[in-house]
Amino acid sequence: MENGAVSQWEGKDPASFLAGIIGSPVTVKLNSGVVYKGELQSVDGYMNIALEKTEEYVDGAKKRSYGDAFVRGNNVMYISAD
Repeated sequence: MENGAVSQWEGKDPASFLAGIIGSPVTVKLNSGVVYKGELQSVDGYMNIALEKTEEYVDGAKKRSYGDAFVRGNNVMYISAD
């Protein structure tokens, strides 16, 4: 994120942050180390995530592309706005 974007979210709770980045590109890292990059479509209170235009990376190498992907929240380590 750019420096200005960081201050925009400073002091906000995670739910507000996530609601504010719907439709934006994100990186989602799972507890297993697998990384998904795509456009955030929705997220719920359990951190279940729906992505579009998704790419899967394992050990830094692109493995697959998906149109849509759903990630169960208990697998999510973090979500980062790109």
